[in-house]
Amino acid sequence: MSQKVAIITGAGRGIGAAIAKRLAQENFKVAVADINQQTAEKTVAEINQNQESSAKAYVLDVAQRDQVFALVHQVVQDLGEIDVFVNNAGVAYIETIVDSDPKEVERLFDVNLKGTYWGIQAAASQFQLQGHGGKIINAASLAAVEGSALQGAYSASKFAIRGLGQSAAKELAKDHITVNAYDPGIVITPLRDYIDTKTARIKGTTPAAQRQSVVNEIALGRAATPEDVADIVSFLASDQANYITGQSILIDGGMRYH
Repeated sequence: MSQKVAIITGAGRGIGAAIAKRLAQENFKVAVADINQQTAEKTVAEINQNQESSAKAYVLDVAQRDQVFALVHQVVQDLGEIDVFVNNAGVAYIETIVDSDPKEVERLFDVNLKGTYWGIQAAASQFQLQGHGGKIINAASLAAVEGSALQGAYSASKFAIRGLGQSAAKELAKDHITVNAYDPGIVITPLRDYIDTKTARIKGTTPAAQRQSVVNEIALGRAATPEDVADIVSFLASDQANYITGQSILIDGGMRYH
């Protein structure tokens, strides 16, 4: 059987890099897409250390619709028809709603929500052209299930991604395209370091104390690793998930129950 092809945005580090590595282990040819060329190439180099793996780096800003469509076109030219598109790229912004900077809020919505919208458009258009279905997997968040203080814009964007995914799942089911989301909780990544540092500054505490306060809410007693999230994305990208669409799966170790 020929290798399947997956595109993962925001795959230069953190959760996205873990997803790219896991799908490569599952025998996917992987398009590692990121706004940062250096980190994208680093992920590719780590994947391609295994001579049986095949990964290639791509640079784009997911907020730019034409760049997302160009990415899909180029990956098809380089690696073949795509099977999975993971809208993982995202940014966070920690601030009170009252004090939020309009430019920061606009950029967050451009990347998180519009970037996911363009990813769904581009992937679905290619899947329809190919005529044999496909899987779209979106990054939501625990903050997409329950709003978080100091994360108003982030929570709003992630709630919107869940709604967008449900609408897309209903529209695209006739084309055998599934659309699902993953909802990470507290995951140890550079993005989480930023969240804890900025939250601690606003609350007048230390980043370590802030981190511990949220870990204390986790029933399983630890924060997640990027690999914990990659496990779920690997499942959603697999044939075992062929009958699942329009869903979002919490990966939070038991912080919230919905």
